[in-house]
Amino acid sequence: MTIRHLQIFLCVCESNCNLTHAARKLHIAQPAVSTAIRELEDHYGIILFERLGRRLQITEAGLRLKEYAQNINELYDDMEETMKNAGSAGTIKIGASMTIGSVLLPAYINTFHQLYPQVQTQVLAAPGDILEEKILNNELDLALTEGTVSSSMIICEHYMTDFLVPVCSADYGFENRQVLTADQYRSLPYLLREKGSGTRETFNYAAAAAGFTPIPVWEAHSTTALINAAVKGLGVAVLPFRLVLPALKSQKIITVEFEGMNLRRYFNIIYHRRKHLTASMQDFAELCRNYEFNYPHMHDNAF
Repeated sequence: MTIRHLQIFLCVCESNCNLTHAARKLHIAQPAVSTAIRELEDHYGIILFERLGRRLQITEAGLRLKEYAQNINELYDDMEETMKNAGSAGTIKIGASMTIGSVLLPAYINTFHQLYPQVQTQVLAAPGDILEEKILNNELDLALTEGTVSSSMIICEHYMTDFLVPVCSADYGFENRQVLTADQYRSLPYLLREKGSGTRETFNYAAAAAGFTPIPVWEAHSTTALINAAVKGLGVAVLPFRLVLPALKSQKIITVEFEGMNLRRYFNIIYHRRKHLTASMQDFAELCRNYEFNYPHMHDNAF
């Protein structure tokens, strides 16, 4: 039994148990696929697929092998990439949520390149659920996210405290930094980030703890769009403080506070539980953890 046997078996599973489709994906003859499956079955003394009518269906033993094979294949891919880059600096594949990717990550990457010019980086800014999926599929080495993760296969480490702020037009009827009661903020028209974003997740959780469900009159991926809508008096936006700071300084909007609501959250470094973090990956993670302390002037310039 070899890693190739497991890769062929996984391809059959991913091809809806169709040997012909798997053979096409692998660019090999169908008999070679059948032989690999039969050799696996003979090796373990089990049946991996049953023929029901004209279709194959994976057995319980096949499902158990599939889980092991996926983990082994991920480790194998990780080993291949790590060892191929062992003689050079290699490349780090970094993910970031939209907030971190637009505000913090450019400064992190710029500083990292100055410190480690031999290391290349590839960056993806995307919603948290997409980043988590790519971490699980070994398409990213690590990611910087907001909110929580749903998979127990992902390590999630807090590295920075952040908080959200409700903002609105200065003409909306509130004073700057006015504290709104529960009766006031429960009835507001909200301008919110899209479902699945870390910002929306944090606010939904805080609102639920306060006993209400915010109904947005406007949803957007773009923080700029939400700020502009707030400036026009269309409602109250709840956004990361770091992203609204320029608009606050220009006095286009004001902040208000929600009585009894905790809008604090954390930024996280996440990576696969079985991921081998190279020295370069660890250096990047360490830079993120200590960036505000080690480079305070550069951090201020990021906002």
